[in-house]
Amino acid sequence: MTPPTLRPLRQDDLDRVSEIESRIAGHPRRGFLEKRFAVAAATPDGFLTCAALEGESLLGYGFARLREGEFGASGVVADLDVIGVDPDAQGRGIGRAVLSDIERQMKRKGLAALRTQIDWTDHGMIRFFSSAGFRLAPGRIIERDTSPLREDVAEVTPVVLDGKRRVHSGAGGNDYEMLARDRVPVRSLMEEDLAAVVRIDGKLTGRDRSAYYRAKFREMLVESGIRVSMVSEKDGIVTGFVMARVDFGEFGKVDKAAVIDTVGVHPDYGRSGIGHALLSQLLLNLSSLQVECVRVQVSHEDFSLQRFLHACGFVPSQRLVLSKTVG
Repeated sequence: MTPPTLRPLRQDDLDRVSEIESRIAGHPRRGFLEKRFAVAAATPDGFLTCAALEGESLLGYGFARLREGEFGASGVVADLDVIGVDPDAQGRGIGRAVLSDIERQMKRKGLAALRTQIDWTDHGMIRFFSSAGFRLAPGRIIERDTSPLREDVAEVTPVVLDGKRRVHSGAGGNDYEMLARDRVPVRSLMEEDLAAVVRIDGKLTGRDRSAYYRAKFREMLVESGIRVSMVSEKDGIVTGFVMARVDFGEFGKVDKAAVIDTVGVHPDYGRSGIGHALLSQLLLNLSSLQVECVRVQVSHEDFSLQRFLHACGFVPSQRLVLSKTVG
């Protein structure tokens, strides 16, 4: 059997890739693919792509996005989030050829970590990745629906203030007992917040990750069709942030999901409800967008983040994180 011809994906491959994706997934993903093709063309250093052809016919393809630093991790990881083969051409080694070409590109760039996600019930893809040398990654995915967070609201007693009957939360409290997202001012992330987010991250990690956050801001504010990332403020100063993106097709999922990429609270404001407020407002916004769930990938060593998210109702997802060391 003649091996397929391999080359990088091009903009004029969009129609053919969209056609194959619709056949594989059973529903259109053109909007997602249009964004992915546009971003890959605009930032070629941030992607590895491959198209597999027989003659002039494109039969397989793959996208791997280069990521660095989610939740404080060091090093660059290639995230394989799109790979597909025309159903009529499956079983002929085309998927393996696409994957091998992406690995060759990684070696040329000096990259060793390749990662992907898969639903544990997708036995065909699990067999494919297992035979290609992938193993379960140390991290795991947790998720929750977008229903409101449980709020512990203190009892309030009516009192007379300035001759008017009002409710008061007691000594040192607010005039009105409010939810966490109301007590902590929260607003949408803006380009001008970059320096503040980098500063907070530096306090948390002890590293300067300006390059990572510049790329992340571009992804959240330019590439994403819907902006959902937010920051918290106190007296006009940014005290925390959550960077998230709405996902209408990544990793081949049918459901409408959001992904939280990174979150941080300035150490001086720890345990003051800022993380809870950010997550509470995020869930409210996602619910209004009819997003069904939100997912987070966490490392086994990040116990504080796991405790926080568990207390907020996150549970293990049915998705697995797979990884492979390319060498």
